[in-house]
Amino acid sequence: MSILFVLLTFLLILTVMYFRGPQEAPALQTMDVKSIAEPVMLRATGFEVPQGYGFHPGHTWVLDEGHQDARVGIDAFAGNLFGKIDSIELAGLNRWIRQGQKLCTLKREGRSVELLSPVEGVLVSVNHEVLKDPNLAVEDPYKNGWLCLIKAPELAINSKNLLQGPLVGPWLQNCATRVSAMLQPLNPAMAQDGGLPVKGVYFEVDSGLQQQIAREFFLS
Repeated sequence: MSILFVLLTFLLILTVMYFRGPQEAPALQTMDVKSIAEPVMLRATGFEVPQGYGFHPGHTWVLDEGHQDARVGIDAFAGNLFGKIDSIELAGLNRWIRQGQKLCTLKREGRSVELLSPVEGVLVSVNHEVLKDPNLAVEDPYKNGWLCLIKAPELAINSKNLLQGPLVGPWLQNCATRVSAMLQPLNPAMAQDGGLPVKGVYFEVDSGLQQQIAREFFLS
């Protein structure tokens, strides 16, 4: 009788562990409910730049939220180039991503572009709202359109490779000037003097120029 009691107790423990296990394992995924504060926007060389954000040369941004948490998104320059997005495919959860490694793929009407991670670490959460409505990433890039959270243990070191503070405005202006020069020979109406490029122009040009823009500005 005592042996039967022990076996039943053991089976009960295994049952409890079985049902508790799946609830605990994906705990990292629940971080996507965290809200992001309204960014303080500063006017710099004709651009609205969010204060405290770091920018990767491939036009993704990172916001240090403490405890090695890095929130990541795409910048307004990239968002304006894309204009509209049909879908966003992010790297898998719990995957280690290096700084400058592919983070996501954006698609529109059969065309796609890859964007790079601004920091190194483990992708611990995604913004499910932006996956349901990809255009949040271009319409509200610095707040509700964020892409994911990365646990970045070397965030301070990674930040040294990013553009920050007073460097961001001139860099964005330089990017706008360069993309306008690339578009000018094709269609002067697509080129814009100063400020953000014509909205959606990336998916309007031919594949050759699209690849050139991707290499030049998204490093992909």
